[in-house]
Amino acid sequence: MTLKLTRRESLILLTAASLGPSAHAQSYPSKPITMVVPYPPGGGTDATARLMAEKMGKKLGQNVIVDNRSGASGLIGTGAVAKAAPDGYTILVALSTQFVINPFLFKKLPYDPNKDIALVSMIASAPIVLLVHPSVPATDVPSMIKYISANKGKLAYGSYGIGSASHLSGAHLSQMTHSDMNHVAYKGEAPMIQDLIGGQIPMGFGSVVQAKSMIDAGKLKAIAVTGEKRLALLPNVPTFVEQGVKDDVFRTVGFVGMAVPGATPKPVIQRLAAEVKAACDLPDVRERIAGFGFEAVGLGPDEFNAKAKADAQVWARLVKQTGASLD
Repeated sequence: MTLKLTRRESLILLTAASLGPSAHAQSYPSKPITMVVPYPPGGGTDATARLMAEKMGKKLGQNVIVDNRSGASGLIGTGAVAKAAPDGYTILVALSTQFVINPFLFKKLPYDPNKDIALVSMIASAPIVLLVHPSVPATDVPSMIKYISANKGKLAYGSYGIGSASHLSGAHLSQMTHSDMNHVAYKGEAPMIQDLIGGQIPMGFGSVVQAKSMIDAGKLKAIAVTGEKRLALLPNVPTFVEQGVKDDVFRTVGFVGMAVPGATPKPVIQRLAAEVKAACDLPDVRERIAGFGFEAVGLGPDEFNAKAKADAQVWARLVKQTGASLD
């Protein structure tokens, strides 16, 4: 059957089609939003996501429901968002690993990270800290490098997983000191910290929130943090940069980022980014995020994309140098 439209009806349809994304953005959101976290409940990223969901939900006038979809190194949750409808009602909150490391660890991902994911906001920076057992005769980076160099082939470093920032940072430390350290990969950070406390491994890179209580109790020593500035939770621990190691690896910090399906309308992305920034500017949010071992940032899409692109170059090089792979 062929339908004949009048000129007026044709104009109405064309106008509606052209206004589609704009009209959607103006009415957005009109229903609850699902915020996917590709990790189990309880970690710093999950806590950050729940805080964002609480604050953003109030401003957006809709419930933001956190959905933990863990598994396969974060690919299950990230893939679910990549394949979701690009309407702003399914968003991702994840660590930088999903955005700037996994694309180089896997020969084939279940989604195209360059097309199927659009970056919204860098919610927070997530530095890591070089931790050592109290028996290690080092208190700063220079003495640590001296100790490592004097024990070539005899030392090991732990990480919370192959291809993680913890692993790649440790591998870089081994390479820059030409010390041939062994890598001990754990299934998560908690077992790595336990073995570090027990002296089974002498050193490892870990998150601040996991290690702080052990540092305060004297069961671990913190040598340096990554990034350009000190952390609120560890104000007395200087950065690698402060201690003379100014390469791009230890200047680079991980992050907690928000993303949406790749074809999501730009006005929706801008709205979400604006709400993240507004939340990150709140004193109570900044304080709570600092308590998770992060620093609230709230970068918008353009700055976030630039940051991710620069970080990806660093991690891609390290993945290639170490031969790390999760295939």
